[in-house]
Amino acid sequence: MSLATATPATAPEQSVAAGVRSALESVFDAVAATRADTTALLAKVAAQGRRPATVDLAALRPGLHLRLARHELVSGVGFVAAPGLLGDVPAWLEWWQETGDGGVRPLLLDPEHSAYADYTHWDWFALPRDTGERAVAGPYVDYLCSDEYSLTLSAPVEMDGRFAGVAAADVYLRHFEAAVMPMLHQLPRPARLVNARGRVAASTDPRHLVGSLSKGPDFAEALAAGRAGFAQGARLVPCDGVPLVLVVAER
Repeated sequence: MSLATATPATAPEQSVAAGVRSALESVFDAVAATRADTTALLAKVAAQGRRPATVDLAALRPGLHLRLARHELVSGVGFVAAPGLLGDVPAWLEWWQETGDGGVRPLLLDPEHSAYADYTHWDWFALPRDTGERAVAGPYVDYLCSDEYSLTLSAPVEMDGRFAGVAAADVYLRHFEAAVMPMLHQLPRPARLVNARGRVAASTDPRHLVGSLSKGPDFAEALAAGRAGFAQGARLVPCDGVPLVLVVAER
């Protein structure tokens, strides 16, 4: 999308973008709190002149449990270490998730599991690592954690100015859709929400199904521009700071 095509968003589009932002900012609050706790923990360990280990990450658990209890949309939350960060294992997820009956449980995985051993290519890890910004990844079937269709919201964590991993939270797609679909239905034209990669997170447009990729416009550029515009027969409206773009068909 060229900046020359920038046009003001309509009042209904602004309302939907603001509503989506409100729904997801509570999840990003949980991500930010996890990021702050992890950054403080890694700084404390570094001050002791040693590398962090999995046993150190146990100190994050009270906060993670609290976030699962407090944030309605959050189904899983934790810190995912960059490979090589920890001294006792090559990679690690300090991850906790709801059980459905009000309890919480840790994610327990075999370190030899292929998905566990190579999570660095997944968008929820790669986007924050490569951009230094928070991200929305998915929806995708989360075979690693829940077997649910999910979104993952994440943000980079640094240690001594270097990328150390990501703080992240999962949202079941069914819960996200329950929050945002009524807003999309208020618009007079078919609309969808897409992430920086063009992955459709919610949609009232039968031509663009949830989970599919929207090709054409540069959605990352639209997010960076931070204002509404027109590209390839659709209006693009960034969701007020949340890394999703509202795409509204013009016809």
